[in-house]
Amino acid sequence: MIIGVFDPEQEKPVEFSIKRQGPAEHSGCFVVGIFESRKLADGHGFGEATRRFLQEILATGDMDGKAGTTLLLRNVPSLPGERLLLVGLGKEKEFREKEYGAAVRTAIKALRDTGASDATIHLTRIAVKKRSAAWRIRQAAAVASETLYRFDQFKSKKEDKRRLTRLAFSIDDKIKDAQAAQALAQGRAIGEGIALARTLGNLPGNVCTPAYLADSAQKIAEEHLLECQILERGEMEALGMHSLLSVAKGSHLPPKLIIVHYRGGKADEKPVVLVGKGITFDTGGISLKPGEGMDEMKFDMCGAASVLGTLKAVALLQLPINLTVIVPSVENMPGGAASKPGDIVTSLSGQTIEILNTDAEGRLILCDALTFAERFHPQTVVDVATLTGACVIALGNVATGLFANDDALAAELLEAGATAGDRAWQLPLWDDYQEQLKSNFADMANIGGRPAGSVTAACFLSRFAKKFSWAHLDIAGTAWKSGAEKGATGRPVSLLVHFLLERTGKLH
Repeated sequence: MIIGVFDPEQEKPVEFSIKRQGPAEHSGCFVVGIFESRKLADGHGFGEATRRFLQEILATGDMDGKAGTTLLLRNVPSLPGERLLLVGLGKEKEFREKEYGAAVRTAIKALRDTGASDATIHLTRIAVKKRSAAWRIRQAAAVASETLYRFDQFKSKKEDKRRLTRLAFSIDDKIKDAQAAQALAQGRAIGEGIALARTLGNLPGNVCTPAYLADSAQKIAEEHLLECQILERGEMEALGMHSLLSVAKGSHLPPKLIIVHYRGGKADEKPVVLVGKGITFDTGGISLKPGEGMDEMKFDMCGAASVLGTLKAVALLQLPINLTVIVPSVENMPGGAASKPGDIVTSLSGQTIEILNTDAEGRLILCDALTFAERFHPQTVVDVATLTGACVIALGNVATGLFANDDALAAELLEAGATAGDRAWQLPLWDDYQEQLKSNFADMANIGGRPAGSVTAACFLSRFAKKFSWAHLDIAGTAWKSGAEKGATGRPVSLLVHFLLERTGKLH
């Protein structure tokens, strides 16, 4: 089976395929793993002359198998190809999910520099404790797609370099052809969903506006024959979404409420609803942020990007589920009409909110979106938001913060994250923290002070999610990277797709 995966640096997509037999067929480069004991992880199908050559290479110490190392060999005896890439796997006893993903990522990065137009990866044949062959294929395809991704559309000069066009994943006899093909399709779809989320996140704020997000959602809907509705300011005013609209008051750009329905399940089946925070640029409003690093506030719509990326993956896989995606999208700017600290607004739920800090704006748009979700009678709702700097302090950029009013839902999401390698960590949602949101003038304040800032933000949202099973994913620390690798990560698309794959019984 051959599947195309888009690489923005190429005119044509990289083709992914499954290869069951050994390297009897010609390949531009074969990729095999070496453990730190200088043990060949898989030499399936290699001839005796090739094996002997590799043993000599390993015996001389040219490749010690340490994780992250590579060695490119040319003119290997009896090998039906120009190159053989050895990838260090580290210690065999410590080789698990994280090490497997890292090895695939290392291999793809090295392949990009070889000049080979096609390659066969044998890493997918290496056993990973407690993980199936299907998991190995799915992860390899997703990681390869992620590694091949490039965002250079605003660069006037692009690298003129020979590119990888075909990538085959070698498998053993322990997995059936149909399962292997399904796993490859799932990995490819996850990769495409992540790429979409990353591209939307990486776009500058003068391009990716609320209207641009709405257009992007409509394009996904048109491509996959989905139902899409965009609510404008007047319609939101008529509904009573004054909390959401208060955030948009300082911007010249009109707000949008984006709703997309994917109907892959039974007609009477309740949908899973995903809500994504879509602040396309966040200055903090009147509570202005410091200037340093403010450019990264274009990433404040990564929650929206991730739910649209998840929708894309679900549509590609045609999962048997009903899914509704809601994206409240505004730009948070200072201005003469902007909300002021101390202003009081009435949310769609009828609850009043004292805005003590205009930079705590994400929860103000999400609360109305959560109330809006009630009309779809959801089986469960998951919101995704770059919500609090406090979550970054608590968990760094490793784990997404998870809050839920349903322990079973929380367990599903935690397991999906572990399986995907896109981990989350559950934090408390106790009533004790609600005390911090008290207001002398309204039903609640929009901030609860510095202590437990990510928890009180989730507690605020929980007041609008009492009528359904609900979870909140705070991705402030995981949605993008700073520094030399600055850019959107596409998290938690993989977590969410794995969650939906498990719900539909499609995860093996």
